[in-house]
Amino acid sequence: MLAFGRELTSHHLEAHSPPARRGARLMDRVTESFLAEFVEEHELGGMPADKKFEHFAAFIAVRRHYNGEAFSTEEIHTGGAGDTAIDAIAILVNGSLVVDVESLSEHSDLSGHLDVSFIFVQADRGAGFDGKKLSDFGFGVKDFFEPKPKLTRNDAIKNAAEIMDALYKNGTKFRPGNPICRLYYVTTGTWRQEPDLEARRAAIDADLRSLEIFRDVSVQCIGAEPLQQLYRQTKNAVSAEFTFSNRTLLPEIAGVSEAYIGFVSASEFLSIVSDDEDELLASIFYENVRDWQDYTAPVNDEIRETVLSSKKDRFVIMNNGITMIARTLRALRRDRFQIEDFQIVNGCQTTHVLFDCRGKADDSLQIPLRLIATQDEEVIKSIIRGTNRQTKVEDDQFFALTDFAEQLEDYFLALPETYRLYYERRSGQYSRLQTVHATRIVAHRNLVRAVGAMFLGVPHQTTRSYQSLRESIGKEIFAKGQRLEPYYVAAYGLYKLDVNFRTQRLDSNLKAARFHILLAMRLLANSDPLPRMNAHEMKRYCDRIQKVLWDNTKADNLCAKAAKIVGRAAGGNFNRDNIRTQPFTERVIALCQNAGT
Repeated sequence: MLAFGRELTSHHLEAHSPPARRGARLMDRVTESFLAEFVEEHELGGMPADKKFEHFAAFIAVRRHYNGEAFSTEEIHTGGAGDTAIDAIAILVNGSLVVDVESLSEHSDLSGHLDVSFIFVQADRGAGFDGKKLSDFGFGVKDFFEPKPKLTRNDAIKNAAEIMDALYKNGTKFRPGNPICRLYYVTTGTWRQEPDLEARRAAIDADLRSLEIFRDVSVQCIGAEPLQQLYRQTKNAVSAEFTFSNRTLLPEIAGVSEAYIGFVSASEFLSIVSDDEDELLASIFYENVRDWQDYTAPVNDEIRETVLSSKKDRFVIMNNGITMIARTLRALRRDRFQIEDFQIVNGCQTTHVLFDCRGKADDSLQIPLRLIATQDEEVIKSIIRGTNRQTKVEDDQFFALTDFAEQLEDYFLALPETYRLYYERRSGQYSRLQTVHATRIVAHRNLVRAVGAMFLGVPHQTTRSYQSLRESIGKEIFAKGQRLEPYYVAAYGLYKLDVNFRTQRLDSNLKAARFHILLAMRLLANSDPLPRMNAHEMKRYCDRIQKVLWDNTKADNLCAKAAKIVGRAAGGNFNRDNIRTQPFTERVIALCQNAGT
């Protein structure tokens, strides 16, 4: 491994780094209030102050690039002994947050390509930037990518490195190029671009680029003011302003405030769908049933050929165009519009091709656009269904739009506030509501896993074989006529289990087997035979488990007892190859049954 920073090593620069002023206030009032709000929403009150700030910084840095399903910062936090000066690592693959190496095959198999970003965070709640910490952070990140790392790693770093290794072994699938590497050094101070600190930052950037395994590297030092701005952005819906001159207002439609059909220039369209850092806004595609298919889909090759050809002016009459739904639309002046909380529900493939060819797309290229402004969920659902009829019904994102999923969301909301959870049918629908604790938001994918583990008895399929579990949607789970109670019980059981991990009542080593613990919790709380998912008896069966889960003391004892049984089944070996197998599941079931005799 090259000496970090070449001539600008931490030893050469350490003496020149300005120390933080004595007596300096650690945190300004605004940042302090934002941190307090975050801690409350994510139920992190029991953590030490430095750990709270690490989670805060990690959330903000990752949310800048990821607006998908609700996630827990526990999944990306790495801070502690053996953290190699890295407090958090997030790995984004095709717009999804990947926290487990087993789930990689799902992203690769579904799309055939891998668009990867690595996000690293170092957080210091002090009111200044420390040159040595910055250099150590950069050294730790570079060591993370070394085939033979020199630094001692904790389990969280090892897990992230395992994902990284698996990704680079599939490097032929990288699109549109090698991964992006982003580093965020976050403090509550002010970045003044002091020469010595800037030299360290530039050295980190140069050394990471020298590895020649990234298409881009970004090293950012974030102080209090930009940190506050980024936190505010996590609370705001995505918005855009654009010129829409060539449009026709459609006649009045029930449930729709306004609707237009027309066309916009390529540059205008790209300004809507990309951010200030020239990244495609992944969050605007979550209601589009089909993900980006890369150029393995022949139609995408044809779109690209047209965009790059001398006949690009025909694109407007050859392409089906883009269907965009905005929950807020404002006319600013003449032909200028502002849209907020918008989604592309049809045209994902076209948008990705246009973005990929953005350097060669001039304004002779016109994009057909259908713009619909509505806040009516029924209208939105019908548009998505109507514009995606060709999509296979197995897609779990599509099932999130069904009547059953809507009934499920309503059922969760109808429960007493103390025990209420929020089933997120539409990605991000609850994330900006200050009245909703982030820990109580149930992502659709996590609910599928929880129900699969707890009521189908297949916790070993929740990650490694998630694709097969997903195929049961609409058949064994999320099927019309099934009881709603088991879905809530599974979600609330997972919530209580996560509380026990977050408060360190349970050893973090057990996290690899958390879905096995969830199954054990059901078997211990109710040893009666499991009724069918659509049987009336299922309500009584779940009520018994729910009564335990709603009692904090009993719930904590249940989690502890279930974890102990899973630990016995593991025999101290929490390696995923041991845990995530059917024989291990069978051992857990047998031990639970014996515990009740």
